[in-house]
Amino acid sequence: MTHRRAVALMVLVTLMWSIAGVVTRHLDAARSFEVTFWRSLFNALALAAGLSLMRGTALWRGLLGAPWPLWLSALCWAVMFTAFMVAITLTTVANVLISMAIAPLVTALFARVFLRHRLPARTWVAIAFAGAGIGWMFGSEIGGPGASLVGTLVALAVPLAAAVNWTVLQHIGHGSGDPDDAAAADLPDMLPAVLIGALLSAAVSLPLAWPLQANAHDLGLLAVLGVVQLAIPCLLVVHLSRVLPAPEIALLALLEVLFGVAWVWLGAGERPAVSALSGGALVLGALVANETLALSTARSSVAG
Repeated sequence: MTHRRAVALMVLVTLMWSIAGVVTRHLDAARSFEVTFWRSLFNALALAAGLSLMRGTALWRGLLGAPWPLWLSALCWAVMFTAFMVAITLTTVANVLISMAIAPLVTALFARVFLRHRLPARTWVAIAFAGAGIGWMFGSEIGGPGASLVGTLVALAVPLAAAVNWTVLQHIGHGSGDPDDAAAADLPDMLPAVLIGALLSAAVSLPLAWPLQANAHDLGLLAVLGVVQLAIPCLLVVHLSRVLPAPEIALLALLEVLFGVAWVWLGAGERPAVSALSGGALVLGALVANETLALSTARSSVAG
């Protein structure tokens, strides 16, 4: 897979991730932990069916002897699936999104420390500008009504788990080498980690979600979240981790915030503030500039 195609697929991944907000706005009865439970359960069911068709009985036999990175990645997925919804119940959406915006920086630091990756200056600059854009989008709401230190700390679990996960996937796929130079043969199968993470998230959420109140309408929407918003994009991003560096994945993942704001605007009538539009333009500009420079550098290398 070429770098350009991988970037295009990562944009598609963020587009699918971003529908969570607008879909949950149309739920009738399900709330917070119940949303997390059903979303993770439908995610797990879709993954179990899909991976069983792809791997057969070898999928389940392989889990018994799975290496520790798969279980660590599964734990990260479980934290990512669960902590976001928990944080939303404790603090404002703005505080959660601002907390999640540190993911590219943390991922870049992890890649530098643990994988010895030397990131180009353009990536560090893009991370700085994108972070500033997210802060500008929601900065006016920091410390406002509904803010919570506990909620913010829970929200921080999402970018930290994501950074660990992208770094683990990068290491499994390429060791400490650069994705462009690494061989793709005989790589461990990390797709089951998403399934295990979904099962863990559902198991943790169920006691907190009881008694369940979702009606048939809610279950239909939650099934869409489990399959389209989680299962498919999460499997895609595991594959993309073999092509894209971990910091680049985290940086592109910020598009989820922009798409999420747009979906809620179009589908739920929540018009974004001027600061959200200007901050979003800054984030988008940073991402476009980073990817344009990356493609330009790649072409120059080929030409040379």
